[in-house]
Amino acid sequence: MTNSALPTQQDLHKLLKTHFGYDGFRPNQQEIIESICNGQDALVIMPTGGGKSMCFQLPALALDGVALVISPLIALMKDQVDALRANGIKAAYYNSTQPPEEMQKVLSDLQHNALDLIYVAPESLQLLDPVLSTIKISLIAIDEAHCISSWGHDFRPAYTQLGYLKRRYPETPLVALTATADRSTQDDIAQQLSIPQAKKYISSFDRPNLYLDVRPGQKRNEQILDFLEDHPFESGIIYCLSRKSTENLAAKLKSNGHNAAAYHAGMSAEQRSKVQEDFINDTTPIICATIAFGMGIDKSNVRWVIHYNMPKNLEGYYQEIGRAGRDGLPSHTVLFYSYADTMQLRQFIDGAKNADYQMAKLDRMQQYAEALSCRRKVLINYFGEFLSQDCGNCDICKNAPAYFDGTVLTQKVLSGVARMQQKEAMGTVIDVLRGSQNAQVYDKGYQNIKTYGAAKDVSWRDLQQYVIQMINQGLLEIRFRESGRLLLTPLSKEVLYDGKKIQLAKPSKEKAKPITKERKPKKPKGSLFEKLRELRAELAREANVAAYIVFSDASLKDMEDQEPVTQKQFLDIQGVGQAKMEKYGADFLKLIKEHLNKPKPKSGSKTYLETKNLIQQGLSLEEIAETRKLTIGSVYNHLIKLHEEGMEIDFYQFIQPVEVKQVHDAILKVADPDKLKSFYEFFKEEMPYWKIRLALFLKGK
Repeated sequence: MTNSALPTQQDLHKLLKTHFGYDGFRPNQQEIIESICNGQDALVIMPTGGGKSMCFQLPALALDGVALVISPLIALMKDQVDALRANGIKAAYYNSTQPPEEMQKVLSDLQHNALDLIYVAPESLQLLDPVLSTIKISLIAIDEAHCISSWGHDFRPAYTQLGYLKRRYPETPLVALTATADRSTQDDIAQQLSIPQAKKYISSFDRPNLYLDVRPGQKRNEQILDFLEDHPFESGIIYCLSRKSTENLAAKLKSNGHNAAAYHAGMSAEQRSKVQEDFINDTTPIICATIAFGMGIDKSNVRWVIHYNMPKNLEGYYQEIGRAGRDGLPSHTVLFYSYADTMQLRQFIDGAKNADYQMAKLDRMQQYAEALSCRRKVLINYFGEFLSQDCGNCDICKNAPAYFDGTVLTQKVLSGVARMQQKEAMGTVIDVLRGSQNAQVYDKGYQNIKTYGAAKDVSWRDLQQYVIQMINQGLLEIRFRESGRLLLTPLSKEVLYDGKKIQLAKPSKEKAKPITKERKPKKPKGSLFEKLRELRAELAREANVAAYIVFSDASLKDMEDQEPVTQKQFLDIQGVGQAKMEKYGADFLKLIKEHLNKPKPKSGSKTYLETKNLIQQGLSLEEIAETRKLTIGSVYNHLIKLHEEGMEIDFYQFIQPVEVKQVHDAILKVADPDKLKSFYEFFKEEMPYWKIRLALFLKGK
């Protein structure tokens, strides 16, 4: 936009659809964008894959001037700039690794108002100072803002100098964004960036598409090989604790026929760059890496992440698993856990800066790995978001341990924490509840409180496990920077005063067993999805960009489901805006049409007659699609064609009358009854496109 008036909601939605191809905003996005457009500062805590970048990219289009984006990694800048340009947005990055003529071109574009966004690393920011003082800056975005905090898990000294930006441009909105920051880190970020009054926007940390799986650390290599058998042709990352482990594991996988590579800080910059590029472009789908890998990758189709060793804190773990499933499609995460790993991590931490703080974080990570309750609850509760329902999508929910009614025991523990005025750490709380007669208990007079000895019949180790479960269920909170003291939460008050019942898991004396593997149906070779992937890879190579920048896996799946054959239909696909329509629409539409209109078989019979023969043999629609390597939508189209040529077809063997009625009743309720996607979203993506089409066809008969 070029006028100085504040953008309207209609303006923002138009920009969203035209440049990014989305019909609506994700949670919190619109409110954040509107506040930035109104000149307000913001601190955005949003999980990986939640749409953080949109929060500053769209205001950059809506406001006059250029948006200044501070980003920590050159690879991440390049990917984001490539993606923006693919969407028809004027963006560039500036750093000392560029050739002089390229740097000069960026400076010239900046001076002549030819850019919407400029990305720069904090270390290169001073090189832009002379130009920045002569242009209008629409907003300042500090990406990966946890790097500014010494309490954060990725301390970056150059970030600590960024506080001057707000003092220098007091009228310019500043937004700090990160995927993971506990309360201490959030306060530190706001203070150091000179935005103490910034409004905090904390999105849900729940990533329901990620399956959370913790497995015992024995025979890890064999378990990984079994896992890969069930996940062929998928991109994934295996995080290891040491450089040697990455190399040994990559060699092991290659010797077993898998295309894998190692990545660690001991490799040359050229080697690391090549490995990263091959991974981004889907040339090497499996990377065995230290945690140095992945922060600068915006790759949306990582289908799984494995932790060969336990990370040192939940923030790092959450950020690393967050690199899977950024397109919203189902993805799998595996954490191998052994006590030996925790001992090794403790040795690393011992003597380090903030050692006590880091050790408390490691304890919390270990508690997650040993949890006997829903893992998503544990993870989400850690970030201050309390879920009351189990997720149904983790190894504990799939293979639940033995539970008992632990309400009375929980009330005793919570009451004990309250009577100790929420001042004590877990060890002291357990000692008091068990009636221990040590000096620490007696010196503080805790032998006189009502809950002293209230759980003396429970062993110290078991009671510790129960308290950990209470923390994991969000009934207690640990304040790490305050000696690890335990605090009550809103949920704990429900247990103490409102009669809420609590289930606790009996501590197991046996090692946890891996979950039963669920084999996923593989995409048949020659399927529309595979053809779309091949076309995407070809176009990406020609444009010298990562494959997912052309289209994400989610967009390709939407194309497979909807089978668009016109430009109007193609614009309805998730992630297709006007720029991508113009750039790629013709190629993808041509491929889809060719797939739907396959050449006649050699016998001269029509292809849909083959479908007729299989129906008469009693095959289901799914079996026909698998046998003929077609989409279910294509088989449905054959049914319609056969019906129109006079074949008697009982469509109700494929769809229930109640489903037809549901679709018919939805016609007056959906946003746009002319769009199948409106019905698809109305039914919360639980009714497939082919069934919606069939229901509408039957109602039209």
